[in-house]
Amino acid sequence: MVARVTHGVKNLLGDPKQGIIKLSFPMMVAMFTQAMYNVVDAIWVSGLGADSLAAVGLFFPFLFLIMALSNGIGIGGSSAISRRIGEGSKTAADNTAVHTMIIGIAVGLATSLPFLPFLKNIFISMGAGGKVAEMSADYARILFAGAIFIFFSNISNAILRGEGDATRSMYAIVSGAILNMILDPIYIYIFKMGIVGAAWATLTSMLFSASLIFYWIFMRRDTYVDITFKDFHFNNGIIKEILRVGIPASLSQLSMSISMFFLNIVVISTGGTDGVAIFTTGWRMVSLGIIPLLGMATAVTAVTGAAYGAKDADKLNIAYLYAIRIGVIIEIAVALITFVFAHQIALAFTYSKEAKRIANSLITFIMWMSLNYPPTPFGMFSSAMFQGMGKGENALTVTILRTISLTVPLAYLFGIILKFGLIGVWWGILLGNAIGAFIAFLWGKLVIKNFRNSLLSIR
Repeated sequence: MVARVTHGVKNLLGDPKQGIIKLSFPMMVAMFTQAMYNVVDAIWVSGLGADSLAAVGLFFPFLFLIMALSNGIGIGGSSAISRRIGEGSKTAADNTAVHTMIIGIAVGLATSLPFLPFLKNIFISMGAGGKVAEMSADYARILFAGAIFIFFSNISNAILRGEGDATRSMYAIVSGAILNMILDPIYIYIFKMGIVGAAWATLTSMLFSASLIFYWIFMRRDTYVDITFKDFHFNNGIIKEILRVGIPASLSQLSMSISMFFLNIVVISTGGTDGVAIFTTGWRMVSLGIIPLLGMATAVTAVTGAAYGAKDADKLNIAYLYAIRIGVIIEIAVALITFVFAHQIALAFTYSKEAKRIANSLITFIMWMSLNYPPTPFGMFSSAMFQGMGKGENALTVTILRTISLTVPLAYLFGIILKFGLIGVWWGILLGNAIGAFIAFLWGKLVIKNFRNSLLSIR
């Protein structure tokens, strides 16, 4: 039986520049929609009062853990599938997809069910009062119980991206996010479910996304990879390959949270609580500004993974450099827009009488951070390329270098030791990101050079 070659696989194996573009755009749309959902969700919950916001906030570290683990395993499986497709081995791609699914479901159960009996006590131990702890437990209980669907949805989406099917991955993500935005006010206010309604809206939307992907993979069966559990046996080599990228990818996402934790400490030491308000509010804009890069990074992992599997160093290099070139152009445009409209952007967050006092400082932050965008593609896409090549430890090292090892110490140096205050902290963030990105790019070029040399020596 001849394996069907889907449109997504043709994108992976064809022109690397076209592959980057065709796989990037759907994921940019998907991630922008997710970002909008997060904002809308916070707006609806805020209508319930400060206690509800606090209850959701207490669950955030656990949600971040669930997302980091599921996305990490998904990235590990996705990159391995892309490499198998590049090698021309559909059987190996199918087997890798099955392993990824089983590992994801097992980790999802192991990281959610044990928490269920102890939720209220956990939140009380975190410092929550009785009422807030109860609300947090009610909210968390629903999402912990349904974590398996979050894992399935995220990992299945990654499998689709691994075979180049970014369009259907986008459909699943966008439809779930839009449904969540629609259900939030219905569950919370019309059905009078309160904060529990917000949790049910999230879970319902994840169930919908999961059902959509389940239909494509297990019922319609028109994906490139075939996931079947008949006569399945674990292969330690495949498990190691998935986890070699998956674990570092999860740790990379957690390192970003750790970086924000330490930067908040530096900021509050130099600018007090107003400094934290400026930093956390302004960083929302920074996060929005790099959404196009996050979408492109998934494409870089898939296309470079296929090129690596095909042992095509030239194609890998073209995809890597082309993605960086396009990413820099996009981020220069983002930088110019945020710099020019810094006053208007700040006004959206400081229109109230209580927030006006941080307006000028927030404008300054936004203007300085416009310099942060152009260097970012060099670091982010180097990490994505390492993941595509199966070098998860390289990707983790690059991420930690950018987020923790350079940024935090430099922010501390300029902000506290050299006493430049908040401006010094912003300088430290900018310099740390730029240096880390430059080192990552040099390392990426060196790895590609060594890969090309190894192929020449074999020939």
